[in-house]
Amino acid sequence: MTEIRTGRPATLAPNGMVTSPHSLASAAGVDVLRAGGSAVDAAVATSAALSVLYPHMTGIGGDAFWLIHDAKANTVRYIDGGGRAASGGTIDAFAKRGLSEVPYRGVLPGTLTVPGSVASWTEAHAAYGRLPLKRCLDSAIGYARDGFPVTARLASWRNITRPELEKSPEAAAIFLPDGPVLKNPNLARTLEAIASDGWYGFYDGEVAKELVRWSRANDGFFTAEDLAAQQARWGEPIVGTYRGVTIYETPPPTQGFAVLEMLNLLEPLDLRHKPFLGPDYVHLLVQAKQIAYHDRDHHVADPRFADVPIERLISKSYADGRRTLMDPARALPWDKVPSYGSLAGDTVYIAAVDKEGNAVSLIHSLYGLFGAAVVAGNTGVVLQNRSSYFSLDPKSPNKVEPGKTPLHTLIASLAFRDDKFWAAVGCMGADGQPQIHLQTYIAMIDHGRDIQEALETPRFLSGRFGLLEARDTLHMEARFPPGTIDALAQRGHLVNRWGDWNETAGHAHGITIDPSSGLRIGGSDPRSDGAAIGY
Repeated sequence: MTEIRTGRPATLAPNGMVTSPHSLASAAGVDVLRAGGSAVDAAVATSAALSVLYPHMTGIGGDAFWLIHDAKANTVRYIDGGGRAASGGTIDAFAKRGLSEVPYRGVLPGTLTVPGSVASWTEAHAAYGRLPLKRCLDSAIGYARDGFPVTARLASWRNITRPELEKSPEAAAIFLPDGPVLKNPNLARTLEAIASDGWYGFYDGEVAKELVRWSRANDGFFTAEDLAAQQARWGEPIVGTYRGVTIYETPPPTQGFAVLEMLNLLEPLDLRHKPFLGPDYVHLLVQAKQIAYHDRDHHVADPRFADVPIERLISKSYADGRRTLMDPARALPWDKVPSYGSLAGDTVYIAAVDKEGNAVSLIHSLYGLFGAAVVAGNTGVVLQNRSSYFSLDPKSPNKVEPGKTPLHTLIASLAFRDDKFWAAVGCMGADGQPQIHLQTYIAMIDHGRDIQEALETPRFLSGRFGLLEARDTLHMEARFPPGTIDALAQRGHLVNRWGDWNETAGHAHGITIDPSSGLRIGGSDPRSDGAAIGY
């Protein structure tokens, strides 16, 4: 009989596949693939559907970053869909408001940066779309107009965020009424404007006018000129190798380099010969994380405004020098190699592969639960609070400046074996994202797990979720071997023992390609409402 090692099997399909944290969104993407759409068409459809179905984690008021594998050209391209700070977004503007840091919620963080995701959709679609944009947005428009079922997860996170949502009359009217079905007809009209006029349907015209009107009426930042200046930007991904696998990650202003640095730190330590999920395995991964995040906090910012030494940070030689900090016997003291940030954050990840082998790895977010917890007038758009990552310290490389994109925790990845596309992997989780990429790739490459097994593997996250937690707390799901958790505590790790499964350990998803058959193999995190669906 087949050995059962996971709660669900990986999804297998011969042609195309989509995976995301909501099954209806994945189905919307596959519907587009069946209609002859490309992987990019499917990713746009899924991202748009999630902007309706998962409003606590993503939306068109947020940002998005893409890695696109062009199978015919055998290349990987990157799109930066990060929102730029408004022209009035300065340190002085906050000082005049009596603020020493960017607020986490409300109109100010909601309008400090312009939403970037729609510009990224239209840029990707212009280059690789096969179907009309309207066809790609059909499912999202229908769910917003006619309603969709509220999952237990959405209901729970809505209740947790209720005190913040109540402060925004527009948000409260949409999200707080009880009932099994949620509708957002204003968002449907905004999506229809995008379907008809693309970029102009959001950043110009009636939608833009309402965004600006609402911003001005509430002492917000962005203006019509700021919206008109927002464009997605093509760039070069960053790339590294680990045990013969070539891995692409999103570059600054995202923290994708941290995955490559961690893999470089760990590669000589030969994790494949250490017990999977044993104390040495976790101990070394946690120390690699601490060192890479220390580098992140010192260097990563918008490269158009700061000198980010990315080639040095992802080099094998740099890791060789940094590896001397690792201690095989004891936890690395936080005050020796400090790192900051937060594990709290909410995001969606989408992977899509079409019949021709083109692939998309897409990360799309509002940052916190329901973003800034405000809806911009009658647009139905939840605005993000990503700009709360900006610093008001004039010496920080991540200080707020007009036209600048804040440091982004959002990352996406693609991996290749023998120069052939092998995997698309990504997840939600703010500072947890590089840690989850790392654990997923190590499980597959070093320990032979398939994508579904890797995603269901007991997960840890190092860091803190709230101000009252120690920065070096090691959160661990209880499905780790008991001896592992006890041994880590003995080595000086400050362990927080979760239950068997914890949603705040992140929603991760991925698709791999079987090298001999070409079958698409999809995985979806059971910590989410998602599914990997193929045809």
